[in-house]
Amino acid sequence: MRAILAILTVIVMALSSASAQELSAIARLVPDLSAISDKGQGVTVSLSVSQPVPWRVRVLDNPPRLILDTREVDWSQIAAVPRKSARVVDLRAGVFRPGWSRLVLELSGPFAIETAAMQTVDGARITLRLAPTTPQEFADLAMRPEPEGWALPKPADVPKTLPRGNGPLVVVLDPGHGGLDPGAENEGHREADLMLTFAREFKEALQRSGDFLVVLTRDEDIFVPLEQRISIARATGATVFISLHADALAEGDATGATLYTLSDEATDLAAKALAERHDRDDLLAGVDLTDQDDLIAHVLMDMARAETAPKVARLAESLKVAIKAGDLRMHRRPIQSGGFSVLKSPDIPSILIELGFLSSSHDLARLTEPAWRARMIAALQAGLTTWAATEAALGGGKTR
Repeated sequence: MRAILAILTVIVMALSSASAQELSAIARLVPDLSAISDKGQGVTVSLSVSQPVPWRVRVLDNPPRLILDTREVDWSQIAAVPRKSARVVDLRAGVFRPGWSRLVLELSGPFAIETAAMQTVDGARITLRLAPTTPQEFADLAMRPEPEGWALPKPADVPKTLPRGNGPLVVVLDPGHGGLDPGAENEGHREADLMLTFAREFKEALQRSGDFLVVLTRDEDIFVPLEQRISIARATGATVFISLHADALAEGDATGATLYTLSDEATDLAAKALAERHDRDDLLAGVDLTDQDDLIAHVLMDMARAETAPKVARLAESLKVAIKAGDLRMHRRPIQSGGFSVLKSPDIPSILIELGFLSSSHDLARLTEPAWRARMIAALQAGLTTWAATEAALGGGKTR
């Protein structure tokens, strides 16, 4: 590896004129589907973004302004949003703190937030309605403390890195969403809660067998940044990373479990995002890239991913066979690919399992039924066991 780094350093020096990379973001503004306009005595703000993100809104004074904080949204096209408002006198956006974006709407006077909502259909739409208020009432609103539960959680307590070699498979289970981000919702059920329940039961079953050591990226209803979920997997010496979700569709009647791997089209973007947003010493296990150029980081990640990709393909196939053998319903396309951020670790086999669709009453009933969850967990455990045996045989007998 050191020799490869030396060679790549020479290559980078020869390509020193390469252009700088743009900043990345989880979601992007869709200006053509957004608008800001005066309505009656108030203001309506409708902002469409490419996918749902945790968010909050509040007002501040001197001058009066509306503050919208979100998890990594690229607001660079905010000036292209149609604006027919004399009451929104200025728009500006920037980084609020690492990993979080802030959009500021400066107002012509005191306005209170009448309604605020996010719709998560075909991306996400944040709709805000402002109504005029008195200067004193506005000042009182602006003095309110930070909303309860908004503060970022402290970094999770991560077990020490485990030595590699023979031994139990280290499985990192990632219950999707949590805290500020409830995920999909239907009939009073939240994806974040359902996945946490499933992950806890899955962990117990795996560890009871004695063949697995299991770590959860969260064991309570808190928001854990996507990058931290990957870092937890790396710090624990994960053999495999499994992210657990339950989808929801606005239209159609899709049902059943789906297995997602990282799509080929997403790999270059994945490397770019990781190089920009991760600490360099956390990109590859055992390799410190702190002082390396982006090109070196990308090439090394591509090399690691080329080795990991076949393992992921075998994992998806093994899980599919086990789920079907358990007579459990799967989506008509049981294995798919996508650019999910939690699948972008280049050196850890990672897969995202959509256990069902919350938009389906049948799937929702199954997800809330302990007996069904036990059957699905047994199938996933069988698939993992088969996959581990295959990888051990291909790797000369080593399970980790």
